Amino acid sequence: MKKTSMNGYLAAGLILTGVLVLLIVAGYFWTPYDPNAMSVGPKFAKPSLQYLLGTDNFGRDIFSRVMKGAGTTFAIAVATVVIGAVFGTLLGALTGYFGGLADAVLMRLGDILTAFPSILLAMVIISIMGPGKTVNVVLALGLVFIPSFARVTRTAYAGLRDANYVKSARLMGASSARILWVHILPNIMQVLLPAITIGFNNAVLAEASMSYLGIGVTPPDASMGYMLSEAQGMFGAAPWYALGTGFFMVLLIFGVGLIGESLQRRDGEVD
Repeated sequence: MKKTSMNGYLAAGLILTGVLVLLIVAGYFWTPYDPNAMSVGPKFAKPSLQYLLGTDNFGRDIFSRVMKGAGTTFAIAVATVVIGAVFGTLLGALTGYFGGLADAVLMRLGDILTAFPSILLAMVIISIMGPGKTVNVVLALGLVFIPSFARVTRTAYAGLRDANYVKSARLMGASSARILWVHILPNIMQVLLPAITIGFNNAVLAEASMSYLGIGVTPPDASMGYMLSEAQGMFGAAPWYALGTGFFMVLLIFGVGLIGESLQRRDGEVD
C-alpha cells in the first residue's frame, strides 16, 4: 500500500507539474494574445472560448498574462533554488565533513539568518540592492535560501562521514574532493531532492509575496505576485483575474508538493 501510494503521489505530481510547465514554456514563445497589449478585447470580458480567463480593466487577455507571468515566477523560483542548493550544498558538505571551527562559525551564522523571517530578510536585501529588478529578486532570495540547504546538507554529510564505505575510500587513497562529491553526494540525494521541491514552492510564494508588495517584479514584466496585486483592485468587477492567477499558482505548488511528498515517503520507506 505504501509503495502504491508513493507511486500515485509521484505520478499525479509529475503529470500536473508537467502540464503546467508545458504551458509556462509555451508562454516564452507563444501566447493567444500579446500579454501586454491593451484593448485586445472588451474591458472586463467574462471567461469564454475567445478569452479563456476573461480580460482585465485594460482589455488585456488574462490567460496570456498568466502564461507569461507564470514563466517569470517559475524562472525566478528555479534560479533561486539553484543558487541556494549549489552554495548551500557546498557549505554544508564542507562543514559537515570536516567539522571544526568553520563548522561552528557557519552554523551559528546560519542560525542568526534563519532567526529572521525569510521574506523580511529578502526585503531588506532588495531594498539595499534596489527594488524592481528581477536579478535582484533572484539574488536576494538565493542568499536567503542558502542557510536552509546548508543545514540539510551538513546534517547528511556529518552522518555519513564515518560510514564504512567512506572509511574504505579513505584507506584506498581517495581524495577528500572525490569522497565529498562522488561517494557521499549521491547517497544524500534522497534527502536533498525533497528539500529542493520544498525550496521551489517557498521561492514561488516568496516571489509572489514581494511582487504583491511592490518590491519584486515590476511592469512591464509580469509575475504571479504582481498580477495578484493588480487583481485585488478589480476583484468586484473581474474576479476571474484573481481566481485564474491564484488557481494556476496553487496548482503549480500542489504539483511540485506531490513530487516532494512522494520523495519523502520513499525516503521513509528506505529508512
